[in-house]
Amino acid sequence: MWSDIFYPDNPKRREQLIRKSQEFKDLMKSNFYATNQLIDVMNEHLSCSFQHIEMTEGSSLQDNCKVMIDCMHKIQAEIEKIDKELKEKLEPTLYEKLLSLSLTPEDFKLVSKVVEGVCGVATALSPIVVGVLVRDGVILANITSMCVAFTAGSFASLALGVVFLGIDMIVEAILGSIERDNLEKALKEYDDALSEFKPASEKYQDKITFVRMKIEEIEKYEMQV
Repeated sequence: MWSDIFYPDNPKRREQLIRKSQEFKDLMKSNFYATNQLIDVMNEHLSCSFQHIEMTEGSSLQDNCKVMIDCMHKIQAEIEKIDKELKEKLEPTLYEKLLSLSLTPEDFKLVSKVVEGVCGVATALSPIVVGVLVRDGVILANITSMCVAFTAGSFASLALGVVFLGIDMIVEAILGSIERDNLEKALKEYDDALSEFKPASEKYQDKITFVRMKIEEIEKYEMQV
């Protein structure tokens, strides 16, 4: 390309753009996977009936974010509903113990009965699931707000907007006599977006992993008893 002769750093910038695009896609894919794990946990232990969500490679970033937003809003609404009823039915000290996951065996029995009344059915692990999700609800809110920012155009360049449509479209979108300026602008936008989206995604994914590990830990203990 003639622009490469006049702007020798352009090939390097293109490679950086490709790597950042893939990193963004990988984060979103992991968020979808973590959300489906959360859905499985809530369906099994809180008697919910959420459907799995699927990231569509050929759709835009905004379209995939809308799928995440819709799902997360439903999950958050269910957690808020359960939390409100638990606050009304549990003694304040018992409610705080639930959130801090410091229930005694006797406390656990009492909370389990209340959770069963709220959710209609409950497993032995339901109080743990409720406690973690209510206590760390801000993590779910953060990942949702990030997706809202993307759909609202807070990160609005063409390059980021077509992140799921293939690198050819991204490169094509920034070709021309001002390729260098557009590359720099696209790279900065990716850096800005990733600086917020990456930590929010990692915290969200880590929390879902924590819930599943806690469940597996208790299940192993019950099998040994």
